[in-house]
Amino acid sequence: MNKNSYDGKIAGLYDLEETLGRGHFAVVKLARHVFTGEKVAVKVIDKSKLDDTSRAHLFQEVRCMKLVQHPNVVRLYEVIDTNTKLYLILELGDGGDLYDYIMRHEDGLTEEVARIYFRQIVTAISYCHHLHVVHRDLKPENVVFFEKLSIVKLTDFGFSNHFCPGQKLETSCGSLAYSAPEILLGDSYDAPAVDVWSLGVILYMLVCGHAPFQEANDSETLTMIMDCKYSMPKHISDDCKSLIAKMLIKEPRKRASLEEIAKDKWLLFKSTQDNLETIPLVSREQVTEDNHNLIISKMVNGNIATKEEILEALDKNEYNHITATYFLLAESKLRAQRQDFFVSTGTSVYTASRYLKIAIIAHKEIIIDNF
Repeated sequence: MNKNSYDGKIAGLYDLEETLGRGHFAVVKLARHVFTGEKVAVKVIDKSKLDDTSRAHLFQEVRCMKLVQHPNVVRLYEVIDTNTKLYLILELGDGGDLYDYIMRHEDGLTEEVARIYFRQIVTAISYCHHLHVVHRDLKPENVVFFEKLSIVKLTDFGFSNHFCPGQKLETSCGSLAYSAPEILLGDSYDAPAVDVWSLGVILYMLVCGHAPFQEANDSETLTMIMDCKYSMPKHISDDCKSLIAKMLIKEPRKRASLEEIAKDKWLLFKSTQDNLETIPLVSREQVTEDNHNLIISKMVNGNIATKEEILEALDKNEYNHITATYFLLAESKLRAQRQDFFVSTGTSVYTASRYLKIAIIAHKEIIIDNF
């Protein structure tokens, strides 16, 4: 196949299927990895439509996604660069996004369920900030469900950026209803604080069923945000109200830090049944030696690569078809083992989703492919 063609397959590696979404210069397609049969999402970027600003945003998106490898962040498997298009091969959710889920619950979720999802989002953002990555577009639409893994994951790093502690950013970006006042004013701003504001909006939506600042038009919404005016339903607990109030503060320096949020008593509250530990795959180190050898054997027999090439790609933390195939096979085994565990213990997937513990896997280096 010609490298520049776009006819349903990417060099015989992926079968492209229906369109999942469209943007200004990109389209997201459902696809199937030919060798493993696993479904993925493919973000197809038309490079001819990129100006300097959008090209910079795209570079930052890829750079940040390569750095942030976490159980609650959608995985970037592979980057395929052609003369006219850039293909980002991404992990595919199987349960829709958090916004649609909230909209199906008019009065919000129970605080117990909201806590489970919010805790995972906070864990993901805390990890991002630990690596000096700010998301800048946190909203329920960018949190997707992975029902087979019983978790939610953060996605869409299109506005993300790397920040230096103590130095302010200047780019205005994000969605109005979730944007912090300082971004809307066009001021320079502290990166972590803007994500904290958005977290406050998300928690409010989880427990109330609607956004705190969502008026009839953008002008009225902007006024409400700048005045920091919102109301809380009576059924929300005092502890939950207190946590939301700590995040939705107009003055950035007075907002709660992520460390304070993580230690808040509402978020730390645990059920007596909170005893199931499930760690989604994010690194080679989590693959058992037996599974590792089985995967390599299957890839070698399938003419994906030699054993030496596979080990080298994993060692270099590359984002090519070799590593994509390896992790898709590894994750398939993980799902099968998880299902066997549920069956053998009588634990339902629903129970797993309610009582989930997340382990953070630290990555110290980033490898950035050339565009």
